[in-house]
This record gives sequence, C-alpha cells and structure tokens, in this order.
Amino acid sequence: MLTNKLTDTAIRKAKHGEKSVKLSDGGGLYLELHPNGSRYWRMKYRFGGTEKRLAFGVYPEVTLADARRKRDDARKLLANESDPGEVLKAAKATQLTTAEAARMVAKGLPVAGTFEFVAREWLTTIHEHKVSAGHAVRTKTRLEQNIFPWLGARPIGEIEAPDLLQALRRVEARGAVETAHRIKDSCAQVFRYGIACGLCQRNPAADLKDALKPVPTRHLAAIVDPVGTGKLLRDIYQYQGHPVTCAALKLSALLLLRPGELRHLEWAWIDFETATLTVPSHLMKRTKADKIDGPPHVVPLAKQALDILKELQPLTGGEGRRYLFPSPMSRSRCLSDNGVRSALRRMGYENDDMTAHGFRAMARTLIAERLGVAAEVIEAQLAHAVADPLGRAYNRTQFLEQRRDMMSAWADYLDRLRQGAQVVSIDRRSAAV
Repeated sequence: MLTNKLTDTAIRKAKHGEKSVKLSDGGGLYLELHPNGSRYWRMKYRFGGTEKRLAFGVYPEVTLADARRKRDDARKLLANESDPGEVLKAAKATQLTTAEAARMVAKGLPVAGTFEFVAREWLTTIHEHKVSAGHAVRTKTRLEQNIFPWLGARPIGEIEAPDLLQALRRVEARGAVETAHRIKDSCAQVFRYGIACGLCQRNPAADLKDALKPVPTRHLAAIVDPVGTGKLLRDIYQYQGHPVTCAALKLSALLLLRPGELRHLEWAWIDFETATLTVPSHLMKRTKADKIDGPPHVVPLAKQALDILKELQPLTGGEGRRYLFPSPMSRSRCLSDNGVRSALRRMGYENDDMTAHGFRAMARTLIAERLGVAAEVIEAQLAHAVADPLGRAYNRTQFLEQRRDMMSAWADYLDRLRQGAQVVSIDRRSAAV
C-alpha cells in the first residue's frame, strides 16, 4: 500500500536554499523547491525502461491533495501499460482531465486526441463507407498490429515523420515492403482527417515519400506467347478432372474475368438469346461507391463460350441451382479460389508458370499484339478502371459491339492455337476496332 510522507504543515515550513530541494511524498511524487522560492509538483516514473517525469503544477495553486490525485491517476495509467506523459498530453489537447483519461484507458479505450483515437474514428466515419468490408478489416488490422503499439497512445499532433518512419521500418524489416507502403498511405489519411478535425496541423506521412524501400514489381505468372498458349489450351482440353473444373478452366481463357468474378458466376446472369453475361456491379473489383451505384459489367459470349455453357447447364443449372461452378462440398457455395489454381498445378503448371489470374494477362497481351485490337476496347472488356470519371463512364458503356467482335475473334484465335496453327501478327492499323 502506498504511504504518503508529506503534510501541508511540512510543506509550508520547508525552506528553500541555494540549490533545488526535493521533498518526496511517495509513489514517485515529490515537491521541488527552487532557490527563488517557487514550488513545483513533479512525479518520477519509468516506462519502457526509460525514466520520465510529469509536471503537476505549482504549489499552493495545486494542493497536496490535488497532486496526490494526479499521481494516483498516473499510476492507474501505468498499471494499464500506458505512458502517463503521452496520455496526459493527448488529454490536454482535448481538454480531458487526468481522471477522465485514466478511466478511458482502464476501459481499454483510446484517449481522445491520440493517434489511435483519431484513426479509429476515421475508420468508422470515413474508411468503412468508402471501401469493401474486407478492405476495411485489413486496414484496421494493419494499424492495430503495426502502428498502435508504438504510436497509438501519442497525441496525433506531436507525431513527426521520424516517429512514423521508425514504426514503418519495423514492418519493412520483416520483408513486408508493400505492407509498409500501404500502412503509410493509411496513416496519411488518418493525419489528413486529424487536420480536418483540428487535432493536428500537418501530415508527417507526406514527408516519407522516398523514405521506404520501393515496392518490388511483381506480376502474376502468365503465359503470353502463342506457342505456350497453344500447349496450355491442349492440356486444358485433355485434362481429366471434374467436368465443372474443366469448364471453369476453358471459360477462364474465354471470358477475361477475374478469378473471383468467374467462380461466383450465376446462371441467372446469362442470356443465351443475346449471347451476353451480365455481372452485377457489386461483384466487380471497384470502389464501394461504384459497387453500389456502378453499372453491371457486360461480357459478350462467343460461340465457343456458349457451347461450353450449354454443356455445363445440365450439370449445375436448373431450378434451385445458383452457381455455374458450385463447390463439390456444397451447392450453396461456389467453387473455391483454389479450384482452377489446383487444376493448373495438376497439369504441371506451377504458380511461377501460370495462375488463374494469368488468363487475363494472356488475353491482354495476345489480343493487342496478335489481333491488333485497340487498347481502350481491351481495357473495357477487362473492366479496368480509368482515372478520369468521364472516361470511366465511357469505357463501361461503350464498345459493346467492338467487344463482341473482339471476343469472337479471340475465341477463334485460341482455337487455332489449340489446333497448332501458325498464327502471324496482323497490321494493327488496319485491324484496330
């Protein structure tokens, strides 16, 4: 139990000398008497292996009882593994009392004005409404694991670029360079939010533009030459796997969809009369706002794709059946993200050779180089976002007829490659659509 040593009488009778004198009260609290007669309350404590001090004000404006209450509040913060100095700075910035800050920490809540407090408010107020639920969870987890333990309890207005860099260096040292850059970008948004709320004056993350190692350029493995593509297609058509997986492999090459989009396809989205597949906006790789309000993605279906779908329909279509590619374990779920990837491995294609996503790179390269199709038409079919808002709307609503011609030409080209034909490049200027 803490034993108090000072009394008001002893303090009043204490004489100052030529040097500063310290009158200890216990628990780290002491009164410092200066030669000029002023008397300051201080508290000495250790945090993170470092000795630190708190200033509680001047006696007698701050009484002995007041100083003890502040000391006890600070000790409660220490008991909750929080640095009292950092917490009190944040509390001061938001006009919280020491006791209020201590109660927040005791409840496991970040103190108002700290980086963690502002970051969590940004996450729930801004970030979660702009991105997908999965994206928001990843951002929150990265901050909780990599930033909050070191900077979370500090007042957001006192964090400088070197402080943030030191935390990011820990991530970088693990080899997670790309993650370090993503965390830096998230922190930059938190600081900008803090500026808007009047809790800090500047964004130190902006000063770290060239302070981290560059992100290594990585490309998902893909076969992009005609000879290799022809061999891959022959292997796919000779593959003896499950018929559903075989259809998924063939359509991966024909539809130009992302693997996640492909495996979630539903029979209700296919119109055999118009030869189109309409993928709802919410399934596409877009911002949260575009997922809600954006137009669906229309995929023209070449004859070859329609033939595969008609062969698949008796297996997975019909009343009460939802997915084109249901899971072998349950028809209520779609094929797992390992379905096509595992099939490629069984055919002898490792992750460094070809991936499920690699079919898009294959098409992007060969359609441009061998069929001479205009880049904007290919990009529209790949559903790539365009930076300009007007351009984005244009690309998503235009080129349907050009894309229909392109998808038919692409399917015919793949047939020729599979059959071993020698296909030469044609003049892009005359073939562009």
